Amino acid sequence: MQFRQQALAKLQSPEELDLPVRFARPQGWLALSVTVVVMAAASVWAVTGSVTSTVGAPAILTHGQGSYLLQSPVAGQVTAVLAEQGERLPADSPVLKVRTAEGETVVRTVAAGRVTALAATIGQIISTGANVAAVEKVADAKDPLYATVYVPAENAASIPDDAAVDLTVQSVPTQEYGVLRGHVKSVDRSAQSAQSIAAFLGDSQLGEQFTKDGRPVAVLVKLDKSADTKSGYRWSSADGPPFSLTSMTLADASVRLADERPVDWLLP
Repeated sequence: MQFRQQALAKLQSPEELDLPVRFARPQGWLALSVTVVVMAAASVWAVTGSVTSTVGAPAILTHGQGSYLLQSPVAGQVTAVLAEQGERLPADSPVLKVRTAEGETVVRTVAAGRVTALAATIGQIISTGANVAAVEKVADAKDPLYATVYVPAENAASIPDDAAVDLTVQSVPTQEYGVLRGHVKSVDRSAQSAQSIAAFLGDSQLGEQFTKDGRPVAVLVKLDKSADTKSGYRWSSADGPPFSLTSMTLADASVRLADERPVDWLLP
């Protein structure tokens, strides 16, 4: 009770009424000003600024028309292998000889291309429809390479036209020669199955590999050309690797997605 009376008396003291009231210290005003400026700048950036993001996906260097699996039209025993792996053949070229009950049959290429794999050997018994070779559809050694990137389906809609792509090629030391540059040429909006990928690449194992995390979307990437490199394509380093690139080489791609405004993240 005594302390309460003393406090009331102090408040009623006339000499206390003339003292100025301090609302905030100078340091407080400075902190408040900085906070307001930062919030204003963040608001402007959220509306007018943009954020760049990328998506990583497996890729493979190919010629644009892909490959096909050559199948035997007959059942029998292989008596001769007439083509070599890596050989470029015109359409209707002999690949195998197969002995059947009716006689000997020659298995021929369906379209011009390069033999990337031979699945039949001399003496092997094969059935009708058996895969005997994989042929990449390329008629000329100078046909350009492309990269086919298998992007997760949920990211396909975010890939803009002509998006920049960086490719880490497995056969090229990245620390020494950098990454291969390219731009998106087209995006296939339908998801790819293991069977469709295998049919395009002529390799069932790759079909399984590229679909192990779900059915992806195929993105065709045109490689940037350069007359100053041995490979004929542009790299993040000045010269790139001192050798040419070959098709069916695996790579890891980083595809730039469409820029986003930060304010869009807050909108429903």
